[in-house]
Amino acid sequence: MKKYLHTEQAPTAIGPYSQAVKAGNFIFVSGQIPIDPSTGSFAGVDIRTQTRQSLTNIQNILASEGLDLSSCVRVGVYLKDMNMFSEMNEVYAEFFRKDCPARAAVEVARLPKDALVEIEAIAYAE
Repeated sequence: MKKYLHTEQAPTAIGPYSQAVKAGNFIFVSGQIPIDPSTGSFAGVDIRTQTRQSLTNIQNILASEGLDLSSCVRVGVYLKDMNMFSEMNEVYAEFFRKDCPARAAVEVARLPKDALVEIEAIAYAE
């Protein structure tokens, strides 16, 4: 059984995809760029602020199902510039303190709306 998730606490999809899809006990959260859902604009222009907003969006999508970030089993981080990795990682560590999910972080040529970061997640709901 699949359930398509949507919350006003995260940005509306900017294309033909869902904020997240729940399939069985797994929730697949689409890549979140740092759009503040209350303004429809980027939360900031620096990697720290953009990372914080992207993770907050994921947090809010999971909260719509009564979950939090501790339910994440895998996270994918896409960076415009790998030189921003350590700053992104410092903010990431504020959200994931222990029992961290598996993760990949890669540099990409370009992200939607020229964001500095996009983050996706897979969560498991017991």
